[in-house]
Amino acid sequence: RRQFHGREVLLKIFSVPLALPAIVAILGILGVYGSSGLFGGGFSIYGLTGILLAHVFFNMPLAVRLMLTRLETIPAENYRLAAQLGFNNAQVFRFIEWPQLSSAIPGISSLIFLLCTASFAVVLVLGGGPQATTLEVAIYQSLRLDFDPARASILALAQLATCGLLVF
Repeated sequence: RRQFHGREVLLKIFSVPLALPAIVAILGILGVYGSSGLFGGGFSIYGLTGILLAHVFFNMPLAVRLMLTRLETIPAENYRLAAQLGFNNAQVFRFIEWPQLSSAIPGISSLIFLLCTASFAVVLVLGGGPQATTLEVAIYQSLRLDFDPARASILALAQLATCGLLVF
């Protein structure tokens, strides 16, 4: 929310994951955190760790942008009044910013949950096997590997019900 040197550059960098194809981002994550990457060797990139890292890469900038948009709807008069009343930073956050953010967090969380459950490429490449999978990958495996359309249909309905319940 505050103005600082490099703010515009940081916001532009946060826009990159929104436009980047998933497979390109995954290859970049593998290049940086893989066994031969810059930060490689400290942990296994395959499995739940890699999936979480990729989802943070994709969804944290989205959440920040959505929260920033919500904070920008606060009228400047509120901040001027807080300054006149002698509010410190904690009081400004508690009485002015937190009510805006707290009403936006459930929607943002739901959106990110839906994006994570529908992330096919991330889980397929970084999943590391059946211990870390989503319904989308299970549907793909049911059709591609097992050719079990009945199971794939049941899984698709389960995903539809889960996502629909969350949206409702």
